[in-house]
Amino acid sequence: MSTGNHQIEEANEHSHQHAHGHSHAVAINKENKNVFLIGIGLNLAFVLAEAIAGIAYNSMALLTDAGHNLSDVASLVVSLVAFWIAKRPSNAVYTYGFKKTTVLAALANAVTLLVAVGVLGFESFTRLLHPEVVSGGVIAWVAALGILINGITAFLFFKQKHELNSKAAYLHLLADALVSLGVVIAGVVISYTQLYWLDPAIGIVIMIVILVSTWGLLRDSFKMTIDAVPEGIELDAIKKIITSVPYVKQVQHVHVWSLSTTENALTAHVVIDEQLSFDQKLDVIANIKHELEHHDIHHSTIELEKTSH
Repeated sequence: MSTGNHQIEEANEHSHQHAHGHSHAVAINKENKNVFLIGIGLNLAFVLAEAIAGIAYNSMALLTDAGHNLSDVASLVVSLVAFWIAKRPSNAVYTYGFKKTTVLAALANAVTLLVAVGVLGFESFTRLLHPEVVSGGVIAWVAALGILINGITAFLFFKQKHELNSKAAYLHLLADALVSLGVVIAGVVISYTQLYWLDPAIGIVIMIVILVSTWGLLRDSFKMTIDAVPEGIELDAIKKIITSVPYVKQVQHVHVWSLSTTENALTAHVVIDEQLSFDQKLDVIANIKHELEHHDIHHSTIELEKTSH
């Protein structure tokens, strides 16, 4: 056996020993499902309570916040449905399956939050010009309940926020908790001072905070939607990794994109030492794929080229 053949088989054996256990497949496990269901149930119950209180005490602040929270419940439902759809197997039409729906759900969540913030911002500026008399005590107590509800559900999602849809849900709930905190502060101050303009003023400040926190989510999900190189992956670094594999002479036409919020794919053309047999070249390709798995690329297609173009 030649030295080159021995090196390739040795590396390939190492690849088979370590290639397992790196999967980041999109799946909704029991814990994920329960977190989403708990979040939906708790927030839907709070929306109903907040809307009833808003109607009973003629509080537009509570009614507006209830509408905002209702949009978040809808976002949680969209994320949960996207996870379920992503589990469906691929077929002759959707050859990659439905994992991309998780990316669309993340983008929808970001856009929904920005739209909700826009509505709240408009209301806040309107009320800043024309303050309304409200019951500060009722507003503070109902908003305090919102902090508790959103805090509990945000904590549940915090442990899984590395995944984009869980991050989207976490940001939604955290933003809601911040909104509720601002409303509590405004309610307490209004109760003692009757400075009704404080409510919309705090709302405007919180709106800015939410916009800043949502920008990253919107950017990442949009880039995934148009198949940009995933966050955290440098294309030049990937090319160097491929060419560092023994017997790889050149790499061309490298494309990296996101299959879902947790999976990345790659296609590339490689020029391999012509002295190797076909089977040896296949071993080199296996070694390339193994190296890519260590850099969060678990779906790779490598095409052989005879010479560089």
